[in-house]
Amino acid sequence: MSTPTIVTFPDGALAGDGNVTRVESHLDGTVIVVDSTPFHPVDHTWPDQPGDAGAISVGDDTVQVAEALMAAVSDEGEFAVGSDIPVKRGADGWTWLVGHRIAGAVPPSLAEGARVSLSVDGARRAGLSRGHTACHLASLALDLALADLWRKDPGADALGTPDFEGRANQSSRIHEGGAVDEYRLGKSLRRAGFDTETFAVTIADREARVNDQLAAWVASGAPSSVETEGPTIIDRRRWHCELPEGEAVILCGGTHVDSLAAFASITVSLDLSDPQLLVMTTVATPAA
Repeated sequence: MSTPTIVTFPDGALAGDGNVTRVESHLDGTVIVVDSTPFHPVDHTWPDQPGDAGAISVGDDTVQVAEALMAAVSDEGEFAVGSDIPVKRGADGWTWLVGHRIAGAVPPSLAEGARVSLSVDGARRAGLSRGHTACHLASLALDLALADLWRKDPGADALGTPDFEGRANQSSRIHEGGAVDEYRLGKSLRRAGFDTETFAVTIADREARVNDQLAAWVASGAPSSVETEGPTIIDRRRWHCELPEGEAVILCGGTHVDSLAAFASITVSLDLSDPQLLVMTTVATPAA
């Protein structure tokens, strides 16, 4: 029976060794599963952060990993990768794995049982980690900037602010330079007590408030870290950031910077070209 993949990326690892447990053909290329990996995979149910890229080596042979992605095998032996996985992450009856999608041909040496070395593209990881941390900070700052627009209690975010992010976010896409988040401003949000009309006419002021808050947080150089409940890919992980207003803790499977000193700045722009859809674009500029 398969065992879940052990992951070391929550501690910031960029390299490691492991044993190949599966070599599977897939429409997008061969997928290699290793029992332990430093690669962070894209989540198949909430694909906000892209998977790591890098390389796998065995002896003199090296192959390029185009992207790490979630994989799973059922108790009946069905193997699935990425969006083909038919169940939610952590579902019973499935063993959860990290797959490494290979760009190009796979040499015979990279076979089941081989001992391999894995190395992650550090520049890409650093960019995605900045993007993910900036994404969380931007959402918290947005919640603060919109707090006075609620007529009912929508629940609280990680800082105790009315949770616009949790109520309205419909998609989040992180990249090496930041993130793009989309929020649905429809009838359900108005019924929940959010004043969309006032928001629309004060959006420039709200954007300025978000950016002022982000500038203050970046200036604080607050520590940022990932807490894990266990070593496997499906063990829960939480992002912690010790902001001046209090410690923010958000359930999150991604990677993050160690400190807000990693940023020169974080800025957002708010676009309400479609009155039913707010688009927040976050730009994360790294420190020199």
